[in-house]
Amino acid sequence: MIRKRNLIATALFAVVAGLSVPAMAQVQVDSRLPNYTPTGGVSGAIKSVGSDTMNNLQTLWGEKYVSFYPNVPVEIEGKGSSTAPPALIAGSSNFGPMSRSMKDKEIDEFEKRYGYKPTALRTSIDMLAVYVHKDNPIAKTGLSLEQLDGIFSKTRKSGAAEITTWGQLGLTGEWASKPISLYGRNSASGTYGYFKDHALFKGDYKDSVKEQPGSASVVQGVASDKYGIGYSGIGYRTADVAVVPLAHKSGEKAVPAEPNNVSEYPLARFLYLNVNYKPGSKLDPLRAEYLKLVFSKQGQEVVIKDGYLPVSYNIAKQDLSNVGINIDTDY
Repeated sequence: MIRKRNLIATALFAVVAGLSVPAMAQVQVDSRLPNYTPTGGVSGAIKSVGSDTMNNLQTLWGEKYVSFYPNVPVEIEGKGSSTAPPALIAGSSNFGPMSRSMKDKEIDEFEKRYGYKPTALRTSIDMLAVYVHKDNPIAKTGLSLEQLDGIFSKTRKSGAAEITTWGQLGLTGEWASKPISLYGRNSASGTYGYFKDHALFKGDYKDSVKEQPGSASVVQGVASDKYGIGYSGIGYRTADVAVVPLAHKSGEKAVPAEPNNVSEYPLARFLYLNVNYKPGSKLDPLRAEYLKLVFSKQGQEVVIKDGYLPVSYNIAKQDLSNVGINIDTDY
């Protein structure tokens, strides 16, 4: 687990190193990314099935795509990351957005059908946020992953003690005796699975977690519940909630979910677009142009607009090459 975390942190640091991300400054797209220009021969319809976290991103990319290709309809269905692999396997979607990596079982089922593995492209970076009400003092002090385990998990595999009141986290006054109200996602969500793996140490959620159908619903629930806490993508932050700084371990400094901290933030993750690509083949123009748009300057500006972090030129070049697109010559 530690080795995996270090590898992820290294990858994210490499991404950030290619961006203009000075502390407390405006995030900017990597200047080396190409501009997107439309081409001919694009026809058909785009269907995307998968992540709710990426629902807004896919919608914005889709709108941008339609602005270049008005005759191509785009349909976005965002019910959860677990819906992406079955749709790709069935051939009922062009893209499978996911806020987590595919599980081995999902990859095996795809490979059994097609004879090769699905291809995952890292489109953007999310700092999975822990939200509390805007008046909650815990947003100034922060929480560790062990404390999150004690708050959300009934199995507490980190060894943490059960935490049920805000006073157990050091809050005083009116907060001391107040029970913590829990908000989360449902099991179809990649965010649900990611939080379970990383914040609950692969343990089980408490039965008292109020499961919400979407990312925005979690934030709305916390915003309307003074003693609530929940988790959702950073792109869903509103003025009615506060984002809690997080530490890997108790006693370590808690890191705010801000762009310049992405390599240190405990719950930073890539957001993926999965595609059915046969190695060595040439993607059809419909999907190839969509992916080229996503990894262009315009596509990564959409990422920033939606509250996430863009990927670097190096990531874009590597991942596009995995579907037979050369970022230097194919634009």
